[in-house]
Amino acid sequence: MARPSSSRSVAAAVALAIGAGLVSAPAPTRAASDPGEQRASRYFESIRHSPPEEWAFLREMPKGADLHNHLSGAVYAESYVKWASDGGLCLQTQTLAVSPPPCDAKKTQAPLAAELADPSKNVYRDLIDAWSMRDWTPSRESGHDHFFDTFPKFGPAGAGHTGAMIAEVASRAARGHVSYLELMITPDGGRAAAAGVAAGWTGDADSAIAALDRPAPGSSTTALDLAASTAIQTLRSAEAEERRLLQCDTAHADPGCTVTVRWLYQVSRAGALPAVFGQLALGFKLASDPDRTLVVGLNMVQPEDSPGSMGNFSAEMQMIKALRAHYPKAHVTLHAGELAPGLVPPEGLSFHIRDSVEIAGAERIGHGVDVMHETDADALLDEMAAKHVMVEICLTSNDVILGIRGRDHPLAMYLRHGVPVALATDDEGVSRSDLSAEFVRATDEQGLGYQDLKAMARTSLEFAFISGTSLWRDARRFSPAPECSSGTLGQTTPSAACQTFLDASPKAKLQWDLERQFLAFEKKF
Repeated sequence: MARPSSSRSVAAAVALAIGAGLVSAPAPTRAASDPGEQRASRYFESIRHSPPEEWAFLREMPKGADLHNHLSGAVYAESYVKWASDGGLCLQTQTLAVSPPPCDAKKTQAPLAAELADPSKNVYRDLIDAWSMRDWTPSRESGHDHFFDTFPKFGPAGAGHTGAMIAEVASRAARGHVSYLELMITPDGGRAAAAGVAAGWTGDADSAIAALDRPAPGSSTTALDLAASTAIQTLRSAEAEERRLLQCDTAHADPGCTVTVRWLYQVSRAGALPAVFGQLALGFKLASDPDRTLVVGLNMVQPEDSPGSMGNFSAEMQMIKALRAHYPKAHVTLHAGELAPGLVPPEGLSFHIRDSVEIAGAERIGHGVDVMHETDADALLDEMAAKHVMVEICLTSNDVILGIRGRDHPLAMYLRHGVPVALATDDEGVSRSDLSAEFVRATDEQGLGYQDLKAMARTSLEFAFISGTSLWRDARRFSPAPECSSGTLGQTTPSAACQTFLDASPKAKLQWDLERQFLAFEKKF
């Protein structure tokens, strides 16, 4: 893969290319519709060549939702180091991975706290580099390998700290003016995978579902129900701990308390098929809650290019199709097309996005980087636009993992075909990024303007899996529902009809609040 440059040096190169006509900035999604938006857009264009001003503007800009965010990868390495040290974990000095005690006397598995305290060593610095993409250089390993190798190294440090992890991510989101998060997690402690193995897999999804629905001998509860109870209890406990740490409902509440957090159940796609089916079944079960106050959907994780992922892909799409018939209310978003030429054989780039859309019925796609390598790519893009399949665009992640950036990224193609898109972070802790940085990349590397970014922020909430009717009657033109069409969008006191509409819809309420934030933001200009 090509070596990623720093984001600013890439931005400078792309800006020059745009100026020279080598790269075409995509046309704005729509014209600015009101004086405040026009002023903000003009000001933004005036500071494009001033990186500090551009950063300050985009950090303060309302961003809506981050819909593609792995909780474990969203935490910065500094937090993991502290938790591992305070928890008495051991450091594998050769691999820089941590593990539970006891630590051995030969010092190949030394107490982390002691290693950190030794002034003759640079353990802290080395851990941050090993557990993230900071100071990564391709002379030793690819960005892809370094990125995915971080997770088993710091993984044990997060045990028992889920509440603190949520608190960190929510607090950072609030500082970056993000109002809604969908976080990926597997909270059942392996119960669903074990249930799937016990049920067995013969290739017949209906038989596997029936086996999972049968209570164990002498019990009235199924293994899948037990897994669901464990998952719900884990998440509720973690959310309570988050609120305690952020001092919510007190006079000293952290801004993170205002961020709405929902969950996506993540399935390990590279595992054995019986275990994968058990996890998928639990994800569908949890995501079928009609109130959608906790788990709102499911996704599949792990490197898409791994042998298990590539070998299982077609079977997994059929599993999802079968489970959809049993759980029609569940929402599905799928990692698909997080691939680049050379990572897999050419034929491996030709079908993941299409199968995710056409067979699995995914409502959103994560990454979608290899879309132009798909069979009949233009028809696929038009199909995604017609079906309103949104793409979660993760620019930093695609750069550091795949080496895809600038004009090599297909974002402009999605926009050209009218496919809805929104920016997301993926693993902001490992990538040393946040959603503000993604907005900067979208501006500098993709040539997007203020109206484009504003449309993406609105789109992020439109395609969030939170319950309720949308504020938008037409989400392409952002025309509000009739109940809220009079007056100013986002005004402090909406009409009585609009307020009733908002009170009945958590989604519309979040969307109205985003409009309120835009109204206040644009008044500054």
